[in-house]
Amino acid sequence: MLIKNITNYLESLAPISSQEAYDNSGLIVGNSDAEVTKALISLDCIESTVNEAVKHGCELIIAHHPIVFKGLKKINGNDYVERTVIKAIKNDIAIYAIHTNLDNYRFGVNAEIGKRLGLENLRILAPKSQVLNKLVCFVPTSHLEEVRQALFDAGAGNIGNYSSCSFTTEGVGTFQPLEGSNPFSGSIGERSNEKESKLEVIVPTHFLENTINAMKKAHPYEQVAYEAYALLVDNEFEGAGMIGELATDVDETEFLHSVKEAFSCQVIRHTKLSGKKIKTVAFCGGSGSFLLPNARRAKVDIFITGDYKYHEFFDAEDQIIIADIGHYESEQFTSHLLRDILTKKFPKFAVQLTRINTNPIKYF
Repeated sequence: MLIKNITNYLESLAPISSQEAYDNSGLIVGNSDAEVTKALISLDCIESTVNEAVKHGCELIIAHHPIVFKGLKKINGNDYVERTVIKAIKNDIAIYAIHTNLDNYRFGVNAEIGKRLGLENLRILAPKSQVLNKLVCFVPTSHLEEVRQALFDAGAGNIGNYSSCSFTTEGVGTFQPLEGSNPFSGSIGERSNEKESKLEVIVPTHFLENTINAMKKAHPYEQVAYEAYALLVDNEFEGAGMIGELATDVDETEFLHSVKEAFSCQVIRHTKLSGKKIKTVAFCGGSGSFLLPNARRAKVDIFITGDYKYHEFFDAEDQIIIADIGHYESEQFTSHLLRDILTKKFPKFAVQLTRINTNPIKYF
């Protein structure tokens, strides 16, 4: 197994291009062409994580949080970031991070949280905008299915829980091959009529270039007629946070007790309880305070996330319950998610969960 076999698959689900601008997901240390027999999965990659990888013979660490966020101007071992990188390089261990791109993936970090909260009807809280494109090409009807399948294989045609989505209209194309051309049909200097199909598909921006290349490769024409344009609609299946519903209404304190137990929280910081039942829940792994306006517009009963600051709690304005369960606590099961994804795709590849609790926050 090569490192790139693993990372390419992960990025086919959660593309690097879907990460936030401040992020640093991807292969941070190591060579993508290097061979690997075992991977260690952890929420964070710090010195103790590298020691654990060395102990268990893991050549690759897959972490949710990138160990390097900012550029390193010097690597002298003066802080834990530099020491972690040095230790990984010395022991020939690669470090890969899959952070906000996994957060934005519809079956990623937040879907795992929703599952553990026992919620139904999960959907994205803050869908990404202007990340979808319409790709239109004109293809001779005789080659329609071949080109259509090439588009699907390259990542086009997925809409929510449906794949292989396209629309086709029939018509007649005209062209006149000039000197130096090598036409699929027709003769040099003569105008030809060809029965063609107009094929339309939806393509996420991060797949657009590969999809166009795949289309051209499968297309029989020397000069392919196509157009691509951005759509203004939101992508309801990619973005930050999620919303879901409980099967039945639950008392506030009962629900908070269930959350505390599910995520092994030592404490939950929350705003004043309203005395109402909990039915609709918004949530975001990690630091999600920026999503409170979305949660309030959605009229949810409670918003669960981590890293809430004192003054931000006032923003609830008694219209919603804010529950801070902790950054680590909210994302701890991301490692289990990654393990399940990889073992399903590569059943013979050795994947090991870290046994180290990397949470830097302790409670007295």
